[in-house]
Amino acid sequence: MLGFGTIAKKVFGTPNDRKIKATRPIIEKINALEPEFEALSDQGLIDKTAEFKARLEKGETLDDLLPEAFANCREGARRALGLRAFDVQLIGGIFLHRGNIAEMKTGEGKTLVATFPAYLNALTGKGVHIVTVNDYLAKRDADWMGKVYGALGMTTGVVYPQQPEAEKQGAYAADITYATNNELGFDYLRDNMKSKIEDMNQRPHHFAIVDEVDSILIDEARTPLIISGPSNDKSDLYIAIDQLIPELTDEHFTLDEKARSVTFTDEGNDFLEKRLHEMGVLPEEQTLYDPESTTVVHHVNQGLRAHKMFTKDKDYIVRDGEVVLIDEFTGRMMAGRRLSEGLHQAIEAKEGVNIQPENVTMASVTFQNYFRLYEKLAGMTGTALTEEEEFMEIYGLGVVAIPTNKPIARVDEHDAVYRTTAEKYAAIVEEIKKAHEKGQPVLVGTTSIEKSEVLSQLLTKEGIKHNVLNARQHEQEAQIIADAGRLGAVTIATNMAGRGTDIQLGGNVEMKVLQALDETPDADPEALREQMEAEVADEKAKVLEAGGLFVLATERHESRRIDNQLRGRSGRQGDPGRSAFFLSLEDDLMRIFGSERLDKVLSGLGMKEGEAIVHPWVNKSLERAQAKVEGRNFDIRKQLLKFDDVMNDQRKVIFAQRREIMESEDLSDVVQDMRHQVIDDLVTEHMPPKSYAEQWDTEGLYNSVRETLNLDVPVKDWAGEEGADDDTVREKLYAASDAQMSEKSEAFGTETMRNIEKQILLQTIDTKWREHLLTLEHLRSVVGFRGYAQRDPLNEYKTESFQLFESMLESLRAEVSQKIGQVRPMTEDEQKAMMEQLQQQQAALSAQADAAEESGPAEPGEPREGFDENDPSTWGNPGRNQPCPCGSGKKFKHCHGRL
Repeated sequence: MLGFGTIAKKVFGTPNDRKIKATRPIIEKINALEPEFEALSDQGLIDKTAEFKARLEKGETLDDLLPEAFANCREGARRALGLRAFDVQLIGGIFLHRGNIAEMKTGEGKTLVATFPAYLNALTGKGVHIVTVNDYLAKRDADWMGKVYGALGMTTGVVYPQQPEAEKQGAYAADITYATNNELGFDYLRDNMKSKIEDMNQRPHHFAIVDEVDSILIDEARTPLIISGPSNDKSDLYIAIDQLIPELTDEHFTLDEKARSVTFTDEGNDFLEKRLHEMGVLPEEQTLYDPESTTVVHHVNQGLRAHKMFTKDKDYIVRDGEVVLIDEFTGRMMAGRRLSEGLHQAIEAKEGVNIQPENVTMASVTFQNYFRLYEKLAGMTGTALTEEEEFMEIYGLGVVAIPTNKPIARVDEHDAVYRTTAEKYAAIVEEIKKAHEKGQPVLVGTTSIEKSEVLSQLLTKEGIKHNVLNARQHEQEAQIIADAGRLGAVTIATNMAGRGTDIQLGGNVEMKVLQALDETPDADPEALREQMEAEVADEKAKVLEAGGLFVLATERHESRRIDNQLRGRSGRQGDPGRSAFFLSLEDDLMRIFGSERLDKVLSGLGMKEGEAIVHPWVNKSLERAQAKVEGRNFDIRKQLLKFDDVMNDQRKVIFAQRREIMESEDLSDVVQDMRHQVIDDLVTEHMPPKSYAEQWDTEGLYNSVRETLNLDVPVKDWAGEEGADDDTVREKLYAASDAQMSEKSEAFGTETMRNIEKQILLQTIDTKWREHLLTLEHLRSVVGFRGYAQRDPLNEYKTESFQLFESMLESLRAEVSQKIGQVRPMTEDEQKAMMEQLQQQQAALSAQADAAEESGPAEPGEPREGFDENDPSTWGNPGRNQPCPCGSGKKFKHCHGRL
């Protein structure tokens, strides 16, 4: 018997169906406008954009303009790219404009969908950001979709790493800007480290459309973006600790794979303390439990994590003597990305490569808090429904599943579970062989580089030709994906999320044309295209006959979403296809999270070797395990965010203050308020309110005022006057310090003085904020232990970080007042002496240059005594134009002194 919920869905449709149905009238309106917009000239489309902008200014809303703007954009795309958007793409565009996540299956044309809401929202003139997962896609999409925006009279920009500053500013000023999430986040941090408002690149955050939104806002949201500078070198400490880790045995530590944590046992701590004393890393009289040992304990923990939790060729690879991390979600190398808190250095010590100094945080932000800066946010992906709760709770984003243009014809088979990995691999190879023999293209999904290479060896043994796509083959990525749908192709891929290139059955015409042009540059592109289109169409027919693309996954991922992304590669645009998951009880997910009952059930069934169990119950059990892991990961991210929210409020205050300072022409009032506040604090400290005159410390006040404000005034006399109290002294100090500032202002000139105040304020804020970030990092690492004392770590962190912030602002006021108090113009004599010194240096340099020019290149001679090529300290200190101490006869600047 059907439940009430099921009957209601059959009668009324699901909530999602009702949302889709509600957009029908708008779609009909857009379609009805099509003939009118087709009749416009190319200039007519551009004129429409100007008309829409004018109507917005007169008070119409974006929703009023939506049908016409979408119709204009559809016509622009048809002319620029030859692509006419389907109705479902327009529906996707409507939900993006409303600030939702549009879940659209692979191959449904998400890149084109984004142009509709981007064009509509860019009419406000506030700029729209389209966020992609990598730089290749940002450049490709900007170039490709830029033609559509160009046809509508809009400008397009693209932001990428190491971009010249002027170009970057231009890209952000464009109507629509394509960029990666990393680059946007880093530019936000860099902007808030600049000292002039005109040097800032980003405008206020208006509207962002995030492509592969689940990958960016969920998978990557675990790690914050950090801009850092180098700190002291501790290589010796890392190496010493690294030599110690292999001596540990299983009784010295406990490893929890579920929680991805590793901790020392009591035996481990005793053993470590003894060995660290012997090695001289820990002073004899110091124990591991002393506060002074925090740094050593921290690094020992990181060394243990590096050895026990990070595996070469799975979590990182060693390339050109560097440890390069691998993204666990996309299998790509993350060049330049480093683990923080000394963990990367611990891995470098383990692998015996050059240890690069640890970094100190100068600015940081999480993706959650960066993307919450936008007035409106939207996203698109093939898989978002499994994380619907997180999107709503953290970003306020609803998820709408957009129907496909053609019904899905893919067959999704039940999972096949084997007892051991060896049996599973044997079955996989057999299955690939079967498909390969009938010419069916196969996409094999693995979860790590290591596993893809094991499978590759097995296929090579069987003589099956195949391609491997993982972090090592990153460069040929687009080509390998483009060929994955060809007749008889076998492609092994490590994680297929966010690859940005569709697998087209029979091959990719564009790629084939480019390849042919590379081989024969003189060929006629049009003729080549026709030839390639015919070849691909012919091959596609054969592939369809063989059953379309077969997606074969070798393992379940921790997240159902990643599995669905892989599955979605097959059956695009109504193509036939098939997907199957082959698992074993030895897989990580089954081993760590699978129920023990499953193993008992399988044993009870008396399964023979090589036999698989295939049953819907197994699927259900696995889905529950995956949902458990997803829930735990959500909790981790939620916790990270709660802590970051505390810092985010402080970050906003500091960044807003910096901006205010940069925008102000005159900061003398701010500086005066700070100075008066410092005077208040000093007077309160040395002359407490309601205290007697004999309790005042006027000597101490006099010294503090001299030291902090560089002000020499008769504080004792003022306090000794009849009827004097703390207010009298305070007022006199205000007046004296204000008079001192007026004198300085006259001496420097008003404009120079205002500039000095601005620079001192900005520099001091930056230094103090950096120190504060470091303190918060340390507080964060120890506050967790408060839980043992039955105190909530988050509340403790909130209270203490607020106190730290208050004291930071207090010391900021004192330091700014002190620095400004010490600034003074140079006397005439000092200026004269400085000019003379500069002239003497200039004369000496030109005399050296003349002497060197006259004598021409010196004859090669003996190197200077004690000269060692590899040790610059033995070279002496020759001038740039003097002969090189190595005896080559060349000038120093052209030889060993070359910059």
